[in-house]
Formats: sequence, C-alpha cells, structure tokens
Amino acid sequence: MLTSGTVGVVAGMASASSTADDASAANLAGETVSQAQTAGVTRGSPDLSVTIPRPEVTPGRTNEVSLQVINDGEMSLGTPQTREVVTTARNVRLTAESDDNPLTVETGTLAIGSVADTAPREVTIPVSVPNGTEPGNYEIDVELEYSYTRQQAGDVTYDDDDTVTADVEVEVTEDARFRIVNVTTDSQIGDQGTLETTIKNVGATGAYDATVALESSSAGLALGQGASDAARVDSIAAGETVTVPYAASFTPTAPDRQYAISGQVTFENSDGISHVDGGLSAGVAPLGEQTFAVRDVESTLRVGEDGELSGTVTNDGPVAADNVVVQYAGDSANVIPIERSTAVGALAAGESTDFTLPISIGGEAEAGLRSIDLAVQYRNDDGETRGYEDLAVDTDVAPERDRFSVAVENRTIDAGGTRTVEVEVTNNLEDPASDVEARLFADDPLETGDTDTGYVQSLGPGETTSMTFELTTTGSATPGSTYPVSLDFRYDDADGDSQLSDTYRVPIDVTESEGGGLPIPVIVVALLVVGTGALVIYRRRQ
Repeated sequence: MLTSGTVGVVAGMASASSTADDASAANLAGETVSQAQTAGVTRGSPDLSVTIPRPEVTPGRTNEVSLQVINDGEMSLGTPQTREVVTTARNVRLTAESDDNPLTVETGTLAIGSVADTAPREVTIPVSVPNGTEPGNYEIDVELEYSYTRQQAGDVTYDDDDTVTADVEVEVTEDARFRIVNVTTDSQIGDQGTLETTIKNVGATGAYDATVALESSSAGLALGQGASDAARVDSIAAGETVTVPYAASFTPTAPDRQYAISGQVTFENSDGISHVDGGLSAGVAPLGEQTFAVRDVESTLRVGEDGELSGTVTNDGPVAADNVVVQYAGDSANVIPIERSTAVGALAAGESTDFTLPISIGGEAEAGLRSIDLAVQYRNDDGETRGYEDLAVDTDVAPERDRFSVAVENRTIDAGGTRTVEVEVTNNLEDPASDVEARLFADDPLETGDTDTGYVQSLGPGETTSMTFELTTTGSATPGSTYPVSLDFRYDDADGDSQLSDTYRVPIDVTESEGGGLPIPVIVVALLVVGTGALVIYRRRQ
C-alpha cells in the first residue's frame, strides 16, 4: 500500500508536472503568435492552377481556347487585412505548348500580370487543330512563372520566385463543324444584289435547325439591312454542301477590292444539344461599277437652230444592261433638248449602238466648242432602274446663219428703165418652211412696180426657188451707181408657227440706157412740153 501510494503520488506528481509543461508551452506559443502579430509579421504564398472551362476544339482551324488561372493562396501568419500581400502572384508569365500531339499552340509566353486569390484570371490562347485529327482528348502543357512575397515584417519583405506546371486537356469533338468553301456576288459597286455563301459540314455528324450568320467587317459592304444577316437551314449532313443567299449591297464609294466577312453556325446535334461553330471567315469582291462611254460624237448644232447630237454609246460592263436610254443631263439655258432622251435598247457588256438626240441651240448662245452633259439610264437583272451620270461630250456649235439666202443673177437695170428681177431664194436651214411670202422694198431712185411680192407654198431644207419682182428707176438714178433693194419673208416653221425673217439687202447696178438716147423720163417730159406748145398754138389759130 505504501508502495502503491508512493507510486500514485509520484504518478500524480508526474501528471501534474506534464500538464503544467503543456500549459506552459501553449502559453509560450500563444505569446509567440501574439508577439508576431503585434510585430506585424505576415507569412504565406500563392498556389496557382489552370483549368479550361470549354475544352472543345474543332479540326481544320485555329481555335480560341480560354484558360482560367486560379490562385488558392494560403496565409500561415498574419491578419485578413494583410492576406493579399503574401497570396498574390505577381508578374505571372504563362507558356503553353502541345508536345507529342498534332495540336499547335500559336503563341509564345504571355505576360498576364498579377493574379490574386479573389478571382481567376482568364487567358485566351490560339490552338490550331489540323484537318483529319482524330476525335479525343489531347494534352496542353502549361507553365506558370511568377514572383511573390513570402513574408513581410514591418517594412521588411522577403520575396521569392516560383514555377508551376500543369497539364490541361482539350477535346477534339466529333460534332458537326463547318467551313466556307466559296463566296460569290452579283452585286456591283454602288448597287445591290445577292451574295451566295457555300458552306460545307466537314464534321463527322449532322447539324439540325442550323442558323448560318454572316457579318461584314467593312462599312462598304452591307448584308441585309445592316452589317450582318442570318439564314436558317433545316439540316446539313456530314460532308454536305449548302449554298445560302443573302442580300448584299456595296456603297458607291466602296473601293474595288476583297471584303472580309465572318460568321458562325448555331445548330443542334442529334441529341438536341445546342452547339456553336464560330470562326468562319472568307472574302468577297464586288463586281465593278457599271459604266458607259460615248464615242464618235457628231452634231449639226448651230446657234439659233434645231439640230442633232449623235454618237455611239458603249456598255463598258461588267454586266449586261436592259432598256438603255441616253439622256441629256445639262442645265444650260441656251441648250434646249427637243427630246430629253432616246432609247437604244439592251446592251450586253462591251456592246455598242448609235444614238441621236435632237437639240436646239438658243439665239443668245456663243458659237464654238461646247461641253454637253449626258447620262445613261438602264435596268439591272432585277429590273431595277439605275443610272450612270459621269458622261460629258465636246462638240462644235456653228455660228448663227440666215434662214434664207437670196441671189440676183442679173442685177443691172438701165437708167430710166423698168425690168423684172429674178431672185433666187434658198432655204438654208434643216427644216422646211411653208407659206413663204416674200416682199420687195426699194428706195429712190429705185421703185418697185406692180409686182413687189412673191410666194411659194413650201420650201424644203436646202431647196431653192425663183421669185420674180418688177423694178424701175426714177430720173435721179445715176448710171454707174449701185443702189440696194430689200426683201423679207414671212413663213410658217416646222411647228406651224408664223415667223418673220430678217431683212436681206441685194445690190442693183444702174447702167446707161442702150442706144445712147435720152433717158425715158427726159423724153416723156420733152414730149409733154412739145405737146403742150402745139396745143397752145392750135387754140390761138382758132
């Protein structure tokens, strides 16, 4: 009993001593932590890892693969306010490679900055997957290098560097996938038309309830009513090719070049699960602007007259044009189109045809070289009216000319004599004159006789007629002198309007009377004198 008691006492004393030691150690540790916290010591480190939220990649293209860098940083000593100091990974550099498989990562090392433990950092890397790559999972090796602070005590910090490697997997799927194999358009610069896109399902399975969306990357090309348009296709089997039309238009200022378009196909697989195959891209060039040219221009234009402008219009393409009309497009007050346009019919690309436009030149216009604006109106393949206005032609406008020309074949008259004068009248203009009435005027010492007018029912362009007038001289006419006579004409023009011509002057030469006798007026006066004297003598004798 004594021994047991002794042992028990000893044991009790040992137990008491052990408990006291543990308590003392615990108090010491607590004091150490407390002292460290009091001294402002923070200790910890980042813990980086990498995941891929959407690992699916498609063969035959460069896929944009999104990596998430996650930081599960740990703090072993410190306060919540100082946690970020030791858990943040600074100056993080990410390097991804794909060894031992057909995939290729198209970037080198990427600097992504700092990664805190409060939110992941997302990084996109381009991964090329060759055509024919077997479906399945493929590894990508990712290496993360970074710096961090492992301990901070007051104003003293202890920094370190670390490198983390990770293997992530991407999945080459057997789903439907698509490629644009051809794009064509009949739309011209400055016009609208149809853009046809041919896409092929190069995947291993079919696509159902597919929506093919395209988007233009340039303001010069519009799809539908804006920059993008979409079309629905019921199904596209594996290996099948479909052509999808879109309304397209190019602005008048669009350069003649390739225009980039991008797109995606949204579809469901055979299980009804929705998928999106993006990254479609292609280029398309518009047809050139429809142009026309006018060549071999000739005209009969003359100041104060109606005339014609003629030439050859050529469709310079690039496509055929229907219902082609050549139009006068100027606004000069002195150029008056008799008909503003003339139709020449359909013209294939490169085809030419002649045209004639009737045009009148005002009397106030200047003669000489004149530029005349023309335009071509036509219809495209859709029957829509289009116009081409960049046309101007140069042509000569002849000076104004008299409506009629007059000529007297024998313009002499004996002093004191009377004779008939034959006047040749010619219509100088390009249109007929009707009901032409001529009138002769003379001033002393010339006088008109009983026949001082002439008439012809019609006088065609360039036609000449002869009119006869009576002319006499008075006693004051001097042989060897020249005196004028005047004519004017009243007539109806081609439109039936009555017109009065300018006055035309014709010279008349007075010559000595044949036989050398006294002039007729002198003889008449002498006879009157003699007769009067004889009558006076006779009466006296009675």
